[in-house]
Amino acid sequence: MDKMHPLQIAVIGAASCDAKEECVAEDAGRLIATAGAVLICGGRGGVMEAACRGAAGAGGVAVGILPGDAAEANPFCTVTIPTGLGIARNAVVVSAAGAVIAVGGGYGTLSEIAMALKLNRAVYGIHSWEIAGVVPCMSAAEAVSRALGAERNGADSGGCR
Repeated sequence: MDKMHPLQIAVIGAASCDAKEECVAEDAGRLIATAGAVLICGGRGGVMEAACRGAAGAGGVAVGILPGDAAEANPFCTVTIPTGLGIARNAVVVSAAGAVIAVGGGYGTLSEIAMALKLNRAVYGIHSWEIAGVVPCMSAAEAVSRALGAERNGADSGGCR
């Protein structure tokens, strides 16, 4: 991996989540950072905050692409990008990543999954939407391993294999 252009992996999910989703998201963020990749997310609470906490705790970079202003950022974002785009920022989140990991999630997560698939990004789901194109994973370790492989190889959506 080139230090000037590290891999970028998105973790997407709801702004509120249960304890299991929080644990999975934090593990994913930590594993992304440990691999030397950059975490991309929506920068707010829930799954996003847990992933940022994991990445920041491992000394990694957690980029929060915010729907409004910087005040919305969770305290674990190391880089914030306030867009003023509202939910349209979902397109920016998935466009900035080479692969996407969905943890749980509602309709906002579903919109990000749809956009990621349309952009031919590999999408890995953990307790998330079970739809064509989303590769189900049993753990954060499995999802991150697959996402890193897809990003390194420039693979299309994992559902096309």
